[in-house]
Amino acid sequence: MNPLFQLSTRSYEKEIPIVRQALADLETECNIHNGYKIGDSFEKFGWTFFNIQISEELTKIIEESGMMKGALGRKIEEQMTNFMGHYLETKGSKVRIKMINYG
Repeated sequence: MNPLFQLSTRSYEKEIPIVRQALADLETECNIHNGYKIGDSFEKFGWTFFNIQISEELTKIIEESGMMKGALGRKIEEQMTNFMGHYLETKGSKVRIKMINYG
């Protein structure tokens, strides 16, 4: 599984370094390299959107390590989305996040 998330923000230039650092921190916590890819951004209605693809290896570590404990949601997809959103928020990001694909 390679979860694909869409992030949106009104201040891309401020948020992208925070998101990159947060994902790098997550990789370090999980002892993994190349655990994510950030897609190109595009603007619409004053918002900037960009995608984040999480690697299968990083997904497996997050799911099995207990990192998502307490994440809300009935389905694993909802829990992962809530975990990622909360993780980014704890690192100072104010992006909005939604799941595009969990497969």
